[in-house]
Amino acid sequence: MGEASKSHLSDLLLALCFVCFLCCDGVSGQGPIFACDVASNRSLAGFGFCNVSWGTKQRVKDLVKRLTLQEKVGFLVNKATAVPRLGIPSYEWWSEALHGVSYVGPGTRFSTLVPGATSFPQVILTAASFNATLFKAIGKVVSTEARAMHNVGLAGLTYWSPNVNIFRDPRWGRGQETPGEDPVLASKYATGYVRGLQEADDPDKLKVAACCKHYTAYDVDNWKGIERYTFNAKVTKQDLDDTFQPPFKSCVIDGNVASVMCSYNQVNGVPTCADKDLLAGTVRGDWKLNGYIVSDCDSVNELYSRQHYTKTPEDAAAITILAGLDLNCGTFLSDHTLAAVQGGKLREKDVDKAIANNFAVLMRLGFFDGDPRKLPYGDLGSKDVCTAANQELAREAARQGIVLLKNSEGSLPLDTKSISSLAVIGPNANATFTMIGNYEGTPCKYTTPLQGLAANVKTVYAPGCANVGCAGNDLQLDSAKAAAAAADATVLVVGADQSIERESFDRVDLLLPGQQTSLITEVAEVAKGPVILVIMSGGPFDISFAKTSDDISSILWVGYPGEAGGAAIADIIFGHCNPSGRLPVTWYPQSFADSVPMTDMRMRPDPSTDYPGRTYRFYTGDAVYEFGDGLSYTDYTHHLVKAPKMVSIPLEEGHSCYSQRCNSVDLAGNACDGLAFDVHLRVQNSGGMAGSHTVFLFSSPPAVHNAPRKHLLGFEKVYLGPKAAGDVVFKVDVCKDLSVVDELGNRKLALGSHVLHAGSLKHSLSLKI
Repeated sequence: MGEASKSHLSDLLLALCFVCFLCCDGVSGQGPIFACDVASNRSLAGFGFCNVSWGTKQRVKDLVKRLTLQEKVGFLVNKATAVPRLGIPSYEWWSEALHGVSYVGPGTRFSTLVPGATSFPQVILTAASFNATLFKAIGKVVSTEARAMHNVGLAGLTYWSPNVNIFRDPRWGRGQETPGEDPVLASKYATGYVRGLQEADDPDKLKVAACCKHYTAYDVDNWKGIERYTFNAKVTKQDLDDTFQPPFKSCVIDGNVASVMCSYNQVNGVPTCADKDLLAGTVRGDWKLNGYIVSDCDSVNELYSRQHYTKTPEDAAAITILAGLDLNCGTFLSDHTLAAVQGGKLREKDVDKAIANNFAVLMRLGFFDGDPRKLPYGDLGSKDVCTAANQELAREAARQGIVLLKNSEGSLPLDTKSISSLAVIGPNANATFTMIGNYEGTPCKYTTPLQGLAANVKTVYAPGCANVGCAGNDLQLDSAKAAAAAADATVLVVGADQSIERESFDRVDLLLPGQQTSLITEVAEVAKGPVILVIMSGGPFDISFAKTSDDISSILWVGYPGEAGGAAIADIIFGHCNPSGRLPVTWYPQSFADSVPMTDMRMRPDPSTDYPGRTYRFYTGDAVYEFGDGLSYTDYTHHLVKAPKMVSIPLEEGHSCYSQRCNSVDLAGNACDGLAFDVHLRVQNSGGMAGSHTVFLFSSPPAVHNAPRKHLLGFEKVYLGPKAAGDVVFKVDVCKDLSVVDELGNRKLALGSHVLHAGSLKHSLSLKI
């Protein structure tokens, strides 16, 4: 068969697949397949909203005015109804792409045509790479695969990802989905991933539409019976503005995200999806969201039926739409909005405003431009999913994120020439599904840790436990100990899976599950050679026993490393790649979980009650491992090349701080215009192995307004050959980077000495007026 014939057959099969998909979805045969498919139905050419030469706002206005109120209500929910008389098919808004195209959500599925998609590491491990370029690169691949699946009728165009909540408490079951505990890291991840998903060749268009969730102060799912559906997060204005809000603000302002999702919980007694100040006031008003606001699934129903925030369902429909909600995941708004309008609780123009925001996003996606295969990205198809390059990026992402926490006497990397046998032990040693975490899709393929290691040396496998729960009666010590006693080296792969930490399920302690500690300790005691402990998990554990044990040579944390996780783990262990990941969260001792309720939202310590605070920015207690910890097979040194010792803040004439002592000044007027400086660093690889290195720039501000002990200003990842050196420059925006949030939630510049940190290097900088 000639290439032209093959291409024609392929196009025909794709078209048939798309039609079949829509038939199964209840659309074909009852309405149009594509909105504004003028080529197939010339009568649609007279509709202004189908005129691609018009601007988005003009097209949206034309569409809204043609709809009846009943039809409008159908566009307030994720399963948007079809309007055949206008050539509009049904559309499913709910698709997910947390770390690859997912089958979670009704908008996306896999089939024999596209049986899987590239499954990248769970977000917490990708964040550990501290590589902003990687964040965006993954987003670009995911959006390409999403568009390809859309073109063959298997996926939508709107993806409710990423999760940019702060990983505030180590017990949170969904911490694995987030970029960690630091607002700057979470903001940079959010911006990079969103841009990777959304950016199109035409700046007014979207490749796919991302959604930053769950807004806001959401990080309790189900802890000791306290559920997210009814939890009231009591948050100070100070903590809200300097910890919980920054990732969402960056999503909207820096990432230009197309959507923000409000959460189930209340914040200070008000459901987030009914909070006009948070939605209309902040997200759309202050931050200028160019997109739509969607509820978490059934959260509007929850605020009525379980939180009892309103007396009637019509009140709930009205209060959420008036607060700024545009789209309801669920059916609540389609069930009750019409009655709310008829009862005078809501005006039709309020509904118009909401659906206009939804339509504008669909316009930017090309949904109303006809057959997607004839539009930009229309040439993408099944051939563009699970490509060799995409799968290699998944492996590289895992390699960059894996964190080396301990390496006694240079036990790693292992040398294949001196290791003739390797014991591979543990409930996650041959993991497949566990590696891809939650909000997963069917992966292209799996490489388990056992497979990855066995590709390098001869292995003997003993699970040690039947599963990660590792109950006493499941412990299989004899075979595990025998394997370790006979092998030249032992790799123990333990940790968690979704039975231990997941959505709707928080942990109650920080210890390894079941009898895992006994398995590790007893195997390590009899092992003939070095013992490498591999922790596969989303959240942190108290592994103090392993950190201090002379029997355990090395410790790796590998997150949930994605479809190629086993290959990446082997690449690190055998030195094919130099580890460069750093912890994106603090690893607390078990005593933290014993004494600090998960529901206490305070970030800052309270010495009067022995409350230690949370995250590296405020925590005053002991840590098993700290935020930013991570070793390499080589050593790096930092040298300060240039940085100012003093910066003057220009204030308007007659400012009160000229005549009285001020600890801080408001960010007002023109004081911030152009107020910036550069920090020049020289980084030296003093070892004999090439590698990547994350350079952190932290600042410790003056002790005013309960400021953080230190906070991250920025990070850069540099690759250096053996003995090589490189320059890193940080541009510091004084008002953005060196400001602190006061007790009332206002940003201020703290006057006095700010100490900049880079590695062991410290530099004092004075801010004066």
